[in-house]
Amino acid sequence: MGYVHFDEVKRMELAILRKKGYSVRQIASALGVSHSSVVRETGRNKKRDGSYVPYFAQYKAYRRRKYSKYEGMKLRSVEGLEDYVKDKLQEGWTPEEIAGRLREEKGGTVISFKGIYKWVYSVYGYGFHKYLPSRRWRPRKRKGKKGKRSLIPERVWIEERPEIINERRRVGDFEGDTLGKPKHTPETLVGLADRKSRYFLGQKVRRLKVSMEEGYKILLPQGAHSLTLDNGPENVRHKSLGIHTYFCHPYHSWEKGTIENTFQRLRRWIPKRADLANYTDEQIAGIIERMNNTPRKCLSYRTPAEVFKEH
Repeated sequence: MGYVHFDEVKRMELAILRKKGYSVRQIASALGVSHSSVVRETGRNKKRDGSYVPYFAQYKAYRRRKYSKYEGMKLRSVEGLEDYVKDKLQEGWTPEEIAGRLREEKGGTVISFKGIYKWVYSVYGYGFHKYLPSRRWRPRKRKGKKGKRSLIPERVWIEERPEIINERRRVGDFEGDTLGKPKHTPETLVGLADRKSRYFLGQKVRRLKVSMEEGYKILLPQGAHSLTLDNGPENVRHKSLGIHTYFCHPYHSWEKGTIENTFQRLRRWIPKRADLANYTDEQIAGIIERMNNTPRKCLSYRTPAEVFKEH
């Protein structure tokens, strides 16, 4: 598997998977690229402190392409040639037809069709790729990858979630997620938060890929109504839960704000980059119990445990 160009969406996905603690090879598999492409991308476009921020990486890549010494320069160096190519592309001419016509008019090669394609792929001509025929500007698909687009089958998006869930009118509608973890440890924490009572349930698991089986199935109370999740690959087996499951849109973490806020509170006792191996199951259970017995303003200063058990 060769090098693949990273666009803004892929860079955002890469950053999210890194934050969740995926290894380089797991990230590469999820994105459909080689592991060397991931290593190259994070190495070339990281910040000075070593962190990888997608918007910063996108900007660095843009600057590198823009100021590349030779990219698109041949077409731009001849006066009037760039405007000619723009006009003809908009008229429906192909790069081969443009290059061939110029050769006939000038009595020799002015620019090759490959040079025109190179200009189209550059920051100078990118907006004109929509005029190319047969979508030839699109990256070539690899053999054996056809049909592999959605990591999560049969997703139901959050806008289809009933109003009784959106308005927090009942106990039993949960939001789920996994706590981020350092790369060097396989352990993470699967959490569920009830939307109405803010009651929190958590379970430490050893491998992210089996968090659905080991975590959600154990944690979900009998008679739970629904579950809202993000688009992480660990949620691919959501159908096995036998419960109505809804999915946030990619990069819209605020659509499951209850669990996000709960994890933010959990960080008071388990800070970022903390190794969960240093926390026993009893310690984690004690932290969760403390959180569930702390009064909340949104509950008129009742505790999550009181509201949850009442229903």
